[in-house]
Amino acid sequence: MGPLAIDTYLPAFPAIALSLGTDAARMQGTLAAYFAGLALGQAAMGPASDRFGRRWPLLAGLALFAIASLGCALATSVDQLTLLRFAQSLGGCAGMVIARAVVRDVAQEQAAVRLMARLMLVMGLAPILAPLLGGWLLSVMGWRGIFATLAAYAAAMACVVWFLLPETLPVERRRRDSMMGILRVYGQLLADRRFMGPALAGALCLGGMFAYIASSPFVMMELHGLSPSVYAMVFGANAAGLILMSQVNAWATRHVSPARLLRIALLVPLAGGVLLLIGAAIGPGGLVFLLPGLALSIAALGAILPLSAAIAMQPHGRVAGSASALLGTLQFSLGAVAGALTGLLHDGTALPMAVVVACGSLGGFLAYRVLR
Repeated sequence: MGPLAIDTYLPAFPAIALSLGTDAARMQGTLAAYFAGLALGQAAMGPASDRFGRRWPLLAGLALFAIASLGCALATSVDQLTLLRFAQSLGGCAGMVIARAVVRDVAQEQAAVRLMARLMLVMGLAPILAPLLGGWLLSVMGWRGIFATLAAYAAAMACVVWFLLPETLPVERRRRDSMMGILRVYGQLLADRRFMGPALAGALCLGGMFAYIASSPFVMMELHGLSPSVYAMVFGANAAGLILMSQVNAWATRHVSPARLLRIALLVPLAGGVLLLIGAAIGPGGLVFLLPGLALSIAALGAILPLSAAIAMQPHGRVAGSASALLGTLQFSLGAVAGALTGLLHDGTALPMAVVVACGSLGGFLAYRVLR
């Protein structure tokens, strides 16, 4: 739900801006609002899933997502769209939190890493298919049809959850924490270096990807002249690299410890960041460096995200929902900051995107080295 709602409307950025009478910076603001909602929503959704089980909070999130998506389809101003995207993200975050919590409910250690990698395979389909779907819907139904389709998708997923998803958190394992108890759990997680080291490593690297998502429509289509269809293909190719790396990572965990694999994987986006900075410095002819730099930075996440999540959550099975929520909150808080930074630093070049992606990669590498 989260990736689909992010990536489907990216090809429609120019069309939405023209329809609502706004500019690229305000459109990036609608994306930043979505990231902010994902960050805040996950902080509440995790404890709710620890208290009420996994199914009911997920169904409630899907309902909110569907209603807000219909509102986005009817928006008449960029301010309305920004507010409704925030509401949409509060519902869309449910699947992201609860999917990780379900994995922790049923698996540990290497088995959890392999299931997280399988989860990345499913999640990775969204960035491949979503821009292609969004481009097609834009040509057939206009940009409003994209949000109407997201509402229909949420309704279909609610049916799937209702009929096919079993409850993985038995009543006897559910928590009854007060608000102070919930805050105490979050405080303990924030103070735990075993949690924060891998959590920040994944979150900072993912923040770089959000900078790419927020800036890529401008950098690829307006700055370098790619058509919406070619842009969608580039976006999909990067997502395919992420999927491939996630499956290589699942195989590698049978032979190498997850901690060592994560140390190796964190080196890859550093190389990608260097290429991005070179491409941005060159200017109009820098696409030959920007494309491989993005490919390395995004593909590495296929290993970094499942490894960092599994390592961070391993010692915290009793509060898996809260641990998953804090992971997501860190990821999307930094994602919102990264998306906002690219908008604030927008100068008509690819440099803001390159700098934010490179800084996120370096920050993730240092966080894991220092805290672990």
